[in-house]
Amino acid sequence: MAFLLIRHKVRDFKTWKTGYDAHQPKRTEAGLTEKYLLRNSDDANEVVILFETQDLNRAKAFAASADLREKMQEVGVVDKPDIYFLER
Repeated sequence: MAFLLIRHKVRDFKTWKTGYDAHQPKRTEAGLTEKYLLRNSDDANEVVILFETQDLNRAKAFAASADLREKMQEVGVVDKPDIYFLER
């Protein structure tokens, strides 16, 4: 079993969440299943998302895609995301 973990800060969580939800078809296409979407208890605009992945190579391709970079910029990600590929 493999996972993709992403952590980043956003300008405004509500705006980010609307764009994140709209991007669901791309995550599904990449074989990702959201397990947890968490917010930092001290900074509600810092987001951590854990996805289970069916295929680690597809997850890596998704994480490196221009589409994801553009979407993150569009929805207000304000720092460089931390991206981790994890295996159990």
